[in-house]
Amino acid sequence: MFDLILKGGTLPDGRTADIGITGATITAIEDLSSAEAGEVIDASGDLVSPPLVDPHFHMDATLSYGIPRINASGTLLEGIGLWGELKQVMQPDEIKARALEYCDWAASLGLLCIRSHVDTCHDSLIGVEALLEVRKEVADYIDLQLVAFPQDGLYRDPTALQNTIRALDMGVDVVGGIPHFERTMADGARSVTALCEIAAERGLMVDMHCDETDDPHSRHIETLAYETQRLGLQGRVAGSHLTSMHSMDNYYVSKLLPLMAEAEVAAIPNPLINIVLQGRHDTYPKRRGLTRVKEMQAMGIDVGWGQDCVMDPWYSMGTGDMLDVAFMGLHVAQMTSPDEMRRCFDMVTNVNARIMGLEDYGLRVGAKASMVVLDAGNPIEALRLRPDRLCVIASGKVISRQSRNDARLDLPGRPASIRRRHSAHS
Repeated sequence: MFDLILKGGTLPDGRTADIGITGATITAIEDLSSAEAGEVIDASGDLVSPPLVDPHFHMDATLSYGIPRINASGTLLEGIGLWGELKQVMQPDEIKARALEYCDWAASLGLLCIRSHVDTCHDSLIGVEALLEVRKEVADYIDLQLVAFPQDGLYRDPTALQNTIRALDMGVDVVGGIPHFERTMADGARSVTALCEIAAERGLMVDMHCDETDDPHSRHIETLAYETQRLGLQGRVAGSHLTSMHSMDNYYVSKLLPLMAEAEVAAIPNPLINIVLQGRHDTYPKRRGLTRVKEMQAMGIDVGWGQDCVMDPWYSMGTGDMLDVAFMGLHVAQMTSPDEMRRCFDMVTNVNARIMGLEDYGLRVGAKASMVVLDAGNPIEALRLRPDRLCVIASGKVISRQSRNDARLDLPGRPASIRRRHSAHS
């Protein structure tokens, strides 16, 4: 007897199977046609996926677009300056309300695992306090990791170091940084060392905004890989953005990538934001700023797509849908073969979960019973269509349902017909 059976769904690897759920755990993946359950959901012909995962977001800033003004130039630096203005007027209850609204969006889309950076350069740490409350309130349906992020620079801001340590003491999960925003390259490298040492002392993961610039000489990822090796942090470190690698000399990259692979440093490009913010000083040819995704994957480096921003000082758009992110990523990275497109889907599910260290994730017996049913026949179709999420299950409970989005087509001289808006597999 199961609490819930999801019948006949197509798994990402192409298998068709029933999924039996007991409590908050997957207890069977097999033919359950003779089994009984408190509820049975028919997923025949639909893709059943583990939850979508976002390893890079800024929840303290989300849905703040236009407050107190918009980013007129569209640049990263103006966005950082605008965020500094916003920090002076925002209130904890506003941060929390916006974050909870975003979590509602995420849950309805099957995005149930999020890593969010939170600014630690405001002495009050109001963003940290607000997101710690949000993490607690959404814990039943979203795994929310928080990264202590000294947005204005660990050494550039006079109290960032002590505030970052305070945030970690308050229960923030991951150590972050932004070495390319320090006053000098030397200070940037020094910040990488200091932050990695803090993580090693506390047994924490590291996720660092690294080389988010068009400057090919911004090479803090090299220092990050070195410190990861020196401190024994292999498998616990990610470099986010890495956009300078887009502009680096090929010979230097041929040295850098093996160092990253040896140190087991993961990479998190954010394609929606990287192609909007980078290359703003170029005329033509115009760089797009996405890091070397396929080259890193060929070296065995874990690379996962991140969302980064939704309607905030840096980005005026966004929906919270990680399939939108993967769709943009496969275009900009030119990952259009069938294997590469399937890999893009894996990047917003299994790879991102691995980067976040989510041990109870996945469609397997014994894993947490969290999953999403999509109105698509396979991962490639899911990327092409970004279809409706017919059902979202979090820890064994159905938290979202949606009817198929059918539409009636009635054209002159043609018989009226019902056409499913999205799926091509029916």
